[in-house]
Amino acid sequence: MDTDNAFAELGLAPSATENEVKAAWRRLVSQWHPDRNDHSGAVARMQRINDAFRAIRRSGFSAAPDAARHDEARTAPPSAHADSTDPQRRTVNRKIRLTLEEAATGCTKVLQGKLTDNCATCAGLGYLLPGGACACCEGSGEVRQATWFGWVNARTPCEACAGGGQARMPCPDCDETGKQETRRYKISVRIPHGVRHGDLLHVDGRRTRADQAPVDLNLRVEVLKHEFFELDGDGTVRCEMPVDGFAWIANRSISVPTLSGLQPLQLSRDRLAYRLKQHGFPVERRGSRGDHLVTVQPIFPERLSTDQDILLDQLIAASSDLHGQPTDERLRDWNRHLRAWDKGRRKRDTGTA
Repeated sequence: MDTDNAFAELGLAPSATENEVKAAWRRLVSQWHPDRNDHSGAVARMQRINDAFRAIRRSGFSAAPDAARHDEARTAPPSAHADSTDPQRRTVNRKIRLTLEEAATGCTKVLQGKLTDNCATCAGLGYLLPGGACACCEGSGEVRQATWFGWVNARTPCEACAGGGQARMPCPDCDETGKQETRRYKISVRIPHGVRHGDLLHVDGRRTRADQAPVDLNLRVEVLKHEFFELDGDGTVRCEMPVDGFAWIANRSISVPTLSGLQPLQLSRDRLAYRLKQHGFPVERRGSRGDHLVTVQPIFPERLSTDQDILLDQLIAASSDLHGQPTDERLRDWNRHLRAWDKGRRKRDTGTA
């Protein structure tokens, strides 16, 4: 069927808009549907109506402005997941990945995505089932098709009804795609401090920008593994780090990483573990923070340079008096006990009373 005859079949002028074509198609389908019209030519008329709609759609609808089309888009029927108070509102489930620092201190994330709903008119099928038997195969679901040279008449599935035997009509609202027009959403989300891995956050879709698709978000939190820190259930953050062994001996100050950034730490050569109060992870969501535990591992060079050897000799000499005895009372006491033990051992070996 050519385009001019198609418009005439629907009772329209060739300049009719898309909305006018769909409205005419619906009106004629309602009038000539075999379940509603017992006229002997109802089935054939329905076939012509559908053929006309297909022909016009293939040739393209008129590009003339159509205000009614915009009104129809604004009042489109709700999808299966739409909110009862907002026909276009959807609930989207998705993950949100956070660093341990972001989870501890809170952050703002801008989330965006796309929504493609099933067509509400055809429930995602791409076609309508008005009832009655398919006009092409008369309800059998098969049609005869001649093979080569016409020797054998084979039966193949009917393309018009996909072998189902039921009459089908192309859905005028989705052009047989079964999908509504893709919509985009973009929303700024404030993540509270203290969220944990596996937490579920709900975001009210009414905060969506006016020019974006309104959505509610259910966000499943995924806290990424950290390269430095381990998190305990009570909010304690643990960190092990190497430090210069000589700096540790000299009680120097170093910088250590925390969830809030680098913090100064005064080393002490008699300690390997240090606690920084309230520099850890929140104990409860939006609550006070736990502690940050730092364990240092003093690192000494495997081989000393000549200069290091000289400096160590000077350090050892500075630790002794003029007679070569250590100035530290603990070492002097040890040396006295060691000499007394060795003297007694030698007397016993020689049998001297």
